[in-house]
Amino acid sequence: MNQELFDVRRVDPSGRLSLGRTHAGEQFEIREERDGRIMLIPVVTIPRNELWLHQNPEAKKLLSQGLADAAAGRTVDGGDFSQFLDDEDLP
Repeated sequence: MNQELFDVRRVDPSGRLSLGRTHAGEQFEIREERDGRIMLIPVVTIPRNELWLHQNPEAKKLLSQGLADAAAGRTVDGGDFSQFLDDEDLP
């Protein structure tokens, strides 16, 4: 959905520029081009320790399959795995 949008807005007396209708909490990268244009690029953030998953297509595929299996009730109780924890793993 590549849709051109053109709008002109005025800066309010407090120096703010309204973007109009956006969703609360939405984040934007703000980029000023050499010609003076200001680009707003919608972005999402993920925790650094989850980045590996998004960079590993095979792991992401396996996770998606596992979530689908769990949602469909295709799971097996594997029992208690606490014996495999190291002391440093405990809170």
